[in-house]
Amino acid sequence: MAPARLPAALPRVMRLLRFQRPGAAGPRLGLQEDEGRDVVASQELRFRLQRQELGAALQRAVRQLEKKMTAVERESLSGVCSLRGAERGWEEESVRVLGRDAEWRRQRCQQLVDLNNKRLTKHLSDEDNAPHATIKGVSSFSPEQEAQALRKAMKGFGTDEDAIIDILTKLNVSQRQQVLITYKSTIGRDLIDDLKSELSGNFERVIIGMMTPTTMYDVHELKRAVKGAGTDEGCLIEILASRTNEEIRRINENYKLQYGCSLEDDIVSDTSSTFRRVLVSLATGNRDEGRYVDEGLAHQDAQCLYEAGEKKWGTDEVQFISILCTRNRYHLLRVFDLYRGIANKDITDSIKSEMSGDLEDALLAVVKCMRNKPAYFAERLYKSMKGLGTDDSTLIRVMVSRSEIDMLHIRREFLTMYGKSLHSFIKGDCSGDYRKVLLKLCGGED
Repeated sequence: MAPARLPAALPRVMRLLRFQRPGAAGPRLGLQEDEGRDVVASQELRFRLQRQELGAALQRAVRQLEKKMTAVERESLSGVCSLRGAERGWEEESVRVLGRDAEWRRQRCQQLVDLNNKRLTKHLSDEDNAPHATIKGVSSFSPEQEAQALRKAMKGFGTDEDAIIDILTKLNVSQRQQVLITYKSTIGRDLIDDLKSELSGNFERVIIGMMTPTTMYDVHELKRAVKGAGTDEGCLIEILASRTNEEIRRINENYKLQYGCSLEDDIVSDTSSTFRRVLVSLATGNRDEGRYVDEGLAHQDAQCLYEAGEKKWGTDEVQFISILCTRNRYHLLRVFDLYRGIANKDITDSIKSEMSGDLEDALLAVVKCMRNKPAYFAERLYKSMKGLGTDDSTLIRVMVSRSEIDMLHIRREFLTMYGKSLHSFIKGDCSGDYRKVLLKLCGGED
């Protein structure tokens, strides 16, 4: 049998060793088998020591190189390493965030809804607004009891619509959100889903609108106005011309999170010409909301409006936009007074004669909201119900959105302007549970 060989890395040992089978005949030359193993072990130890010495030598070389480097070079090297590490970390974080983008957006939207509820609670408690609301909420209530009462109204065969109306119209929107959360936590069902499954038609639209936080309700209405084949220009004008800067800012923030695109982008893609420019200007929420009136600037603005319209052939619409969409309310009221003296006609008459279509409607809405916002909404309600048929979208939106802000003022203006009460108009134009809930939001007969 051929002698066993040791590892090739030890040629000298191989030459010295010759292994034979135990008990084999013949002389044994060189080292014994156990002695051969000792030699192999010693050689492996020597190789490990050499590797350690090599590593130590490399470390010494690195330290010597670092001593020769300037401070700037060391800082640059450190910065590059840190930057690369940050880039790798950013890429990993981006992948992680993008992977859960939908869930993050949903959570962020819920956070904004909760924040809006808190803001609305504070807003509704303000003494300047609460006295003019028809829906003010109750001083104390039990979300658990109201949630159970709503479940009872929808459980089993048939639905108690009157109970649903009574419960939801006595609570303000902040209290309804508490009921919404409690309903899910105590009953294990989604209140909105249950309401949608039990209700239908315009009555369902009113109830779901009441259950939606104020800002999100505006967001949903604006999206509805621009999606699909047609555009609801009246809805766009109404909301953007009547909301405050803070309300517009919250609408923009929620809109982007809810739909993944900005409100301005949707407006630009769905409208055109000068009308688009008016809406984009209003959607920025950048109007001066102060009370200061610069008399000299007011005279200048009134003259500019006159020269941009009545005084010239054609109309400089941009001049109207730049003044009507940026100046504060008190300044514009002064400008309107001065304009009448210069042009011998009201600014609204000039807009009607100089503009047309959606642009005319938008600028008139701005002027009317500056002069008397409740009167503007009273007109919107009147036009939604007069004549043949009903503009239910406008009727529902105004009744839901203004019932906790200034509905009493709107009722007063409605009676003054049209000689009939808003209550009687709704009663004659609507029917069923739809009429019942709208009359509750109206708050009574005048």
